[in-house]
Amino acid sequence: MAAPRFVEQLNEQIDNEFGAHQQYVAIAAYYDALTMPQMAALFYSQAIEERDHAMMMVKYLLDADELVVIGGVDAPRCDFSNVVEPVQLALEQEKRVTEQINALTKTAREESDFASDQFMQWFIKEQVEEVAKISDLLAVVSRSKDDYERIEDWVAREVQSQGTDPTAPAVAGA
Repeated sequence: MAAPRFVEQLNEQIDNEFGAHQQYVAIAAYYDALTMPQMAALFYSQAIEERDHAMMMVKYLLDADELVVIGGVDAPRCDFSNVVEPVQLALEQEKRVTEQINALTKTAREESDFASDQFMQWFIKEQVEEVAKISDLLAVVSRSKDDYERIEDWVAREVQSQGTDPTAPAVAGA
């Protein structure tokens, strides 16, 4: 069994991950409307990744014989004044998620919930990668904000599909 305080916070994090999913869909649609298919594909992929993170957490709770509580999410931001703003928002979101993941890990440790602590380790590694990727993207988009093709070329060249991580937790329903 997972520690009750950890279970409560993980259920909240599931909602956060679904909220991140929605925000990335909104960002992807923004770039799609600008005919920036590489940026759109990147953020559609990010959306799927966030959804999968939520489902990994659902699976963990189910495996731990804990109650899964799916709440609602706030509407994502859909209006942006330039191509830089969505990436800035994405970086802020990834930094916030990093804080949330760290807080969950801290709770697991405070509660001597070793299985939950171990479960969170993959997410810590994942957040380091996500913040680095979006930080690099923000630098490129900021530098090339008036040259959409240059941004698209960089994304096509530098942002490779990572494939499946064999160390990732299982996704519920997969």
